Formats: sequence, C-alpha cells, structure tokens
Amino acid sequence: MSRLEGRPADRQARAIRLGPRSVAALVLVSAVGVVAFGWPFLAPPGSQLTAHAQDAPWLFAGLLVLLVGVVAATISESGLGPKAVAMVGVLAATGAALRPIGAGTAGLEPMFFLMVLSGRVLGPGFGFVLGSVTMFASALLTGGVGPWMPFQMLAMGWFTMGAGLLPGPHGLRGRAELAVLAAYGFLAAFAYGTVMNMAGWPFMGGLASGIAFAADAPVTANLARFAAYCLATSMGWDLGRAVVTVVLTLVLGPAVLRALRRATRRAAFETAVTFEAPQG
Repeated sequence: MSRLEGRPADRQARAIRLGPRSVAALVLVSAVGVVAFGWPFLAPPGSQLTAHAQDAPWLFAGLLVLLVGVVAATISESGLGPKAVAMVGVLAATGAALRPIGAGTAGLEPMFFLMVLSGRVLGPGFGFVLGSVTMFASALLTGGVGPWMPFQMLAMGWFTMGAGLLPGPHGLRGRAELAVLAAYGFLAAFAYGTVMNMAGWPFMGGLASGIAFAADAPVTANLARFAAYCLATSMGWDLGRAVVTVVLTLVLGPAVLRALRRATRRAAFETAVTFEAPQG
C-alpha cells in the first residue's frame, strides 16, 4: 500500500524548483541576453561590434544554444517528472495555438495572459521553461523561424518567469491578486515589445534614417532614435497587447487560476511517496 505525504493546504506547489546550478545558468543566459539586446547602447561608437552591425543577428542567434542549456540544467537539477513535462506540453501547445489568433491585428495576442497566469501558479522556474518552449513551438507553427527566434524565446522566458516572482504566491488571492497580475501583464507587455524592438532596431539600416541606429552616434542620440522608433512602429501594437492581457486576466483569470491550481494539486509535483508494509 502506498501513502502520499501531503503539504500544507496553503502552500502553492512548484513544478520546477530552481537549484543553485539552475539559478547560475539563468543568470548567465540573462546576462548574455542583456548584452545581446542592448549592445547598441553598450558598445562605444566605432567599436568592432558596431562595425559588424549587420552580422550581429546571426552571432547572437547562438543564444538558442544557451537557452536549451538552461532548460536542460533546470530539468536535470530539479528532477522534472513526467507530470510536469506533460503540463509544460499542454500549456505550451495551448499558448502556441493562441498566438496566431491575433497575428497581424493590432497586438491582439491572447497567449500573453496565459503565460502570466501559468507563471504565477507554477513558479519562476516553470515559467521560464514554459515561456521559452511556447515561443519555440509557436514559431514552428506560424513559420516564424529565423535569427529573431532566440530573442523571442528569451524575452518570453523572462516575461513568464517574472509572473512567478511576483509577491504573495501563497497568500495573495481574489481581487488583489488579479489586480497585481493585470498590472504586471500591462507593464510586461510593453517591456516585451521594447526588448524585441531592441533586437530588431539596429538592423533596419538606412530604411528610416531619422530613427535608425547610427553606429557612429553617441548613446544619447541613439536612445532618442530608439524612442522615436518605438513610438513610430510598435506603440499601438504594444498597447493592444497590454490591454488584451489586462482584459483577459480580469475576465478569465479567476477560472484559469482555479483550473491551474486544481491541476497542480492533483499532479502533486512536490509530494513524496512512501510505502508502508501491509498490516496483518
């Protein structure tokens, strides 16, 4: 006969617990990611990196290898079981299916609210894995495979992981939790759009000289150009993404959170199984 040793009822399970090696790998990849996204503002004018601006997307596409390594390190150290793998697969498939619904329509991207709620319930480790895998699957589904895909995977991993790092994971519930998640989704939707703009903006060349990256310009001038680029090209899209994320979080959030927490309790990710000898 087997017996399950349960956890306290008010504790929220975590499908993936981040150990020291996983945290170190995440920090390393995030640091490389910051450089990959922000090199136009980090490299001095006239440096070798700015001289090879058109080659940089392919060089930084090597982030994909690092991302896979992070996921592997997280899985190997945390002992990710088949139930958690199945949940990653289901949620990633759902998110990938939601992404094309609003493709090309003013930022109507419902997958973002699902990433926020999933990261909240299942924690930052699961969130990073889920965000990266979901973006990879959606890229395959929509044919969006290219040098930008590693940037999207890392940005979505950060986006979903951030939801798992929000305060009050065990005690904050009800309207207060929904308000926190909606506020995070609104701000993070703009942050996602901004970092993805940083990934593509330096490579537009002379297509729009007034807002394009200028390799020989000082950082302040390029910051002004980048701000103009964001306002001109993606502000409406980012606003649509943020509003949709807030609305879906407030309307569907209670039901989705209950479903995710119920599935997490039933999966019993953190429950230890012990065996007792039959009596008599």
